[in-house]
Amino acid sequence: MMPQALRRVLPQILTLAAVVMLVTLVFPTFLSISVSDGRLVGPVIDILKRGAPIGLLAIGMTLVIASRGIDLSVGTVMAICGAVAATAIVNGWGLGPALLLALAAGLAAGLWNGFLVAVIGIQPIVATLILMTAGRGIAQLITEGRILTFSHPGLAFLGSGSLFGIPVPALLWLAAAIAVTLLMRRTALGLLIEAIGVNRRASALAGVNARVLLIAVYMASGLCAAVAGLIATADIRGADANNAGLWLELDAILAVVIGGNSLMGGRFSIAASVLGALIIQTIDTGILLAGFPSEYNLVLKAALVIIILILQSPRLAADWQLWRRSRSGLSGSHAAATPKPKESLR
Repeated sequence: MMPQALRRVLPQILTLAAVVMLVTLVFPTFLSISVSDGRLVGPVIDILKRGAPIGLLAIGMTLVIASRGIDLSVGTVMAICGAVAATAIVNGWGLGPALLLALAAGLAAGLWNGFLVAVIGIQPIVATLILMTAGRGIAQLITEGRILTFSHPGLAFLGSGSLFGIPVPALLWLAAAIAVTLLMRRTALGLLIEAIGVNRRASALAGVNARVLLIAVYMASGLCAAVAGLIATADIRGADANNAGLWLELDAILAVVIGGNSLMGGRFSIAASVLGALIIQTIDTGILLAGFPSEYNLVLKAALVIIILILQSPRLAADWQLWRRSRSGLSGSHAAATPKPKESLR
C-alpha cells in the first residue's frame, strides 16, 4: 500500500510533473543542467533559486491558514525586513546585527498581527490588511524613500552565493521546509494547530492555549517573510521598499491552495504547499522561456492555475469515483444477468 504521506502529495507531484513536461515540449532544453564556475546552472536550478521567496512565504502561510487565518502582510514584511538589513549594512553595523535586526523585525510584525487576531479579536484578513497597508510606508521611512544599495559580500551571499554548487536561497527554503515539517509532525504542535483551525472554542475547552498558538503561527509567518526579504534584498544588493515582495502574498496563498490545503483551516501539509510553490514558479519560468509577451504572462498563469485547481478539485475526484463505482456496478449486474452457456452433452 502507498504510504499516507506520499498519497497526500501525489496530486501535487503529478501536477508538477505535468507542468514540467508541458514546458519541456515548448522549451526542449528545460531540464538540462550544467556546471559553470563550480555552480549548477540551468532552468531547473533557476526555479529552485527564484522560488525561494514564494516557498518560504508558503511555509508560514500554511501554518496561518491551518489555524483558520490569513496573512496578507507577508509581502510588506519582506520589504520592511529587507530595508532594515540594508540600512544596517549601509550604516556599517555589520552582517550579524543586520541579520538579527531583520529577523527581529519579522518576528515583531508577526507578533503585531497575532496580537490583533488572538487578543483583540480582529478578523485575520482585516488585521493583516492593516500592516499590509501601513508596512510599505514603514519600509519607505526606513529607506528614506530611496533604493538603498550595498556591496557587502556576506549579505550578498544569501541571495547569489552557492554551497556545493547549489544556490544558497534554494538550500535555505528547502531546509526551512524540512525543519518545519519535522517540528509539526514529530511533536504535538501540528495537531494542536489543526485543532484550533477546526474549532478554536472546543480546543480551548480541551485545554489548548489557542491564544498563544495563534500568536506563534503569525510570528512564524513573519519570520519566514523576514528570511524571504533577506534573500530578495541580497539578490539585487539593494532594498526597494516599493517593489520588494509586491503581491507575493497572493502567490503564497495560491501555493497553499494548490497544495490542497483548505482555507477553512484544519489539516495541512507543508510538503504539499512547497510543491504548490514549485508549480507556480515553474509556470512563471515556462511562460518566460516560451517567449510570450509580458502582458500575456499573468493571463496565461491564471488560466493554467484554474485548470490545475479544477483537476485537483475534491468534488471532481469524488464524482469520478462515483462514476467508476456505478460503471463497475452496471458491469457486475450485466454479467450476473447474462445466462451461462449450457455445457454440451457428450
